[in-house]
Amino acid sequence: MQPIYLDHAATTPVRPEVREAMKPFFGDEFGNPSSPHRWGRSARAALESARERVAQVLGAERHEIFFTGCGTEADNLAVLGRARLERAGVVCSAVEHKAVLAAAKRAHAEGSTLTLLGVDANGSLDLATAEQAIESRPCVVSVMWGNNEVGSLQPMQALAERCREAGVILHSDAVQAFGKVRIRVDETPLDLLSLGAHKFGGPKGVGVLFVRDGVDLVPLEYGGGQENRLRPGTENVAFAVGFATAAELAARDQVAECARMSALRDRIEAALVSRVPGIVVNGGGAARLPHILNVTVPDIDQEALLVSLDLAGFAVSVASACQSGAAEPSHVLAAMGGVRDKAATLRVSIGRTTTDEEATRTAASIPEIIERVRGLNV
Repeated sequence: MQPIYLDHAATTPVRPEVREAMKPFFGDEFGNPSSPHRWGRSARAALESARERVAQVLGAERHEIFFTGCGTEADNLAVLGRARLERAGVVCSAVEHKAVLAAAKRAHAEGSTLTLLGVDANGSLDLATAEQAIESRPCVVSVMWGNNEVGSLQPMQALAERCREAGVILHSDAVQAFGKVRIRVDETPLDLLSLGAHKFGGPKGVGVLFVRDGVDLVPLEYGGGQENRLRPGTENVAFAVGFATAAELAARDQVAECARMSALRDRIEAALVSRVPGIVVNGGGAARLPHILNVTVPDIDQEALLVSLDLAGFAVSVASACQSGAAEPSHVLAAMGGVRDKAATLRVSIGRTTTDEEATRTAASIPEIIERVRGLNV
């Protein structure tokens, strides 16, 4: 039987429309957008068109969109760019992506204070606690829109309004959330927003940082004047075009796709809960991204389960792709109080290419594989 890819939270296949849009820039449209001749002007026009298209999707202005090499770079630029400008406090949740947490810890090492906001058992941030941290007037608050491991959604609208009232800069890592929930910066008054194309059908190796007009950042790199000197270096025109195309498609399809993915996710979840004794759905009591299901299975060897699933043709994750192979348990589950000995945690994440038939096979097969692996421990 054909293998089933269930790791869309790690990366997604590039959409055919995106590949077609990028093709010319690997051929005749090869110019450097900083060159003054016709090849350069053509590349510049394509780059600025991509910037405008992304801005329209987000409800932003063109000059507020900065292309980066990935979501991690966008996160680092937002957090360190603020901390190195003001050398004041950095506030972020304890369940942030490692790109934010590592940048925040670096800022702390460089002299900024660091406040980590705890979450409840579902991974949800307490707004009252966040408001106390906002009152300390940090240089940046960073809270991810939707968690990449368990899918928990944070109260971004309320948080953005509190930060705006206090005059505090708010950054959100929306890398996992974009295309799964409505994200418009003309509706949610945050100041900085990170995106990564490969999470919604675009190519790996390109991200975007939205920087609201009037928000200042210190660049991480120095050189030429590209990206208004905030991110110097020759721009990747092909990938910028790919980003814009993928973003438009993801925004267009969001409502229908989210309903479809949520139904498939819920079907798989129901089968696991009904057939696997002791299983825990992590974050199941909170509003979640529609494509992520994270479960903890007690009394089983995690490595043996992952290998068995892979051999059976199921591509799932035991953690986020950015920390696969790490010896320590998930910092997200640790913050939620959900780390358990002799247990396996699986993240099943579906996407645009996941079919109804694949969801049916998954719901039927994974409980059987879990039962078989558990039997090996007897």
